[in-house]
Amino acid sequence: MGFSILGGVCLLYYLVIAFYAGITSSLSWIWALLGGTLCLTGWAWRRQLFQTKPVPGALLMTGGILMALVLALLLFLLVRISGGMCTRAEEQLEYVVVLGAQVKGTAPSRSLRKRLDTAADYARKNPETILILSGGKGEDEQISEALCMQQYLTRECGLEEGRLVMEDRSTSTLENLVFSDELTGCKTARTGVLSNNYHVFRATAIARKLGYTRVSGIAAPSDPIMQVHYMVREAAALLNELRRGSVEWSEVFR
Repeated sequence: MGFSILGGVCLLYYLVIAFYAGITSSLSWIWALLGGTLCLTGWAWRRQLFQTKPVPGALLMTGGILMALVLALLLFLLVRISGGMCTRAEEQLEYVVVLGAQVKGTAPSRSLRKRLDTAADYARKNPETILILSGGKGEDEQISEALCMQQYLTRECGLEEGRLVMEDRSTSTLENLVFSDELTGCKTARTGVLSNNYHVFRATAIARKLGYTRVSGIAAPSDPIMQVHYMVREAAALLNELRRGSVEWSEVFR
């Protein structure tokens, strides 16, 4: 019964995501897959318990072990990601790399706006810090993320354009950090990496792999409705970075 209930919750969350953020939201299908798998597992256990054409015990045991291992790995990664969410910003950094996010036409998305509001607040409190606005132009975006960020920070938040450095070529977190350093030399300076809270752990881990010597994270809020989905999606992204070698395994276990 427990598997079926959890499966139903996952399927319901998938519908919430589809309604709130759109059915094409990145990796939203994972909740439909997880929900279906849990419901199928619950059905198999019910057949086993009531002996109505029971599923072979070896198959059921193997499936149960594999699911337990996957869930244990996911839980461990979520704990590490949560640690990055609690990061407190260091004061008077030389640079802050503000990581880009989706632009809707020429306006920042909800996630990007939260990053920019956090960046503006930090800039007001630390007037000597230079903000590096890092993000290129996606196929579905009318302007680059860097330009969108610059326009928002100058027009909506009142920051001086002279404090903003635009990096408008990058298409990934790795490129954000590589190209930002090429423009400013921030790799060897006291540098913050600013993103939504769920992304901070991976972003700073990539920065350290690239040789950022004095890097720290700055966590912006995230959308509360999408928070769980973003964290699970981030766990998948972290596994991919580990596979590619962009993040050291020692970062995850330290």
